[in-house]
Amino acid sequence: MRDEVISIKGSITSSIHKCTSLHNDLSHFHEFVQKIGDNKELCLIASIKCKHIIQQALTLLGKSGKAFNVQSNTKHNVRIPSDSYNCIISGICVLTDGQVLVVDWKNQNVKLLNQQYQVVSHWDVNAPPVDICLITPSEVAVAVNDHDSKIHEVQFITVNQGKLVSGRKFQLQHECTCITHHQGDLLSPLVKNCTNTH
Repeated sequence: MRDEVISIKGSITSSIHKCTSLHNDLSHFHEFVQKIGDNKELCLIASIKCKHIIQQALTLLGKSGKAFNVQSNTKHNVRIPSDSYNCIISGICVLTDGQVLVVDWKNQNVKLLNQQYQVVSHWDVNAPPVDICLITPSEVAVAVNDHDSKIHEVQFITVNQGKLVSGRKFQLQHECTCITHHQGDLLSPLVKNCTNTH
């Protein structure tokens, strides 16, 4: 399963890079169209170029998915004694050693599972965690978001000898409901570049 995850991650990373490039191209054309005014010939050329870029993006999005056949599935209980509610898992990531981290939105915690999917450590956060992504082989970024209390932040957590250790965090001025890491940057749908992780 780890090889499949690595393959999917590589495919997603490649797709993000291509989509970012196409987005940049369209942004440049948008700026260009605003500058050319009523020049019909240049508008026609820009329109044709934009349609070509949009078609490339649609083709990329159509080919980016991979199909897998499910051969079996199992259920695992990740509830711990301190949980007050049924678990609602809103994000998951796999470490290179096969351990799994899940974010439990309802119980406001992050849980570390061993290779048998048993909870071996957990960390409580101050608001519902909505997503998680791997930063380094042992560090993750967790998007924490609570609309009512206006808590919007990214919390960094390190896995150290089977334990979760809280690290730095930073506040956001907006909701962040999805997060991913690409080439040293954290990305979310609401902001193209949240922060540099270096």
